[in-house]
Amino acid sequence: QVQLVESGGGLLQAGGSLRLSCAASGRTFSSAAMGWFRQAQGKGREFVAAINWSGESTCYADSVKGRFTISRDNAKNTMYLQMNNLKPEDTAVYYCAARNALYCGNSLLYNGWGQGTQVTVSS
Repeated sequence: QVQLVESGGGLLQAGGSLRLSCAASGRTFSSAAMGWFRQAQGKGREFVAAINWSGESTCYADSVKGRFTISRDNAKNTMYLQMNNLKPEDTAVYYCAARNALYCGNSLLYNGWGQGTQVTVSS
């Protein structure tokens, strides 16, 4: 099973950009679909974006489409989330997770969760 560690979060103003990273250990990363999720304080965990094992297929939540880009580098065992034009409503703890095949939604179908990285966007 893959182990995951998120990084890259921070505090910034609305309109700014951040790139989150998800570093994976284990030999299964390059064959796993990966997803980004987020959880705002007092709310449930919501889907943000997902990518298949090769990086050729991606999907996004409507709320981030056109602003966020998911990518991966299998040679570095790392997945990324480039976040542009950030809004206060993007404030949340961001998590990465893995599964065997691409699925655009339901965090319950993912596993191998990292500890999360906090993103805070001020207005």
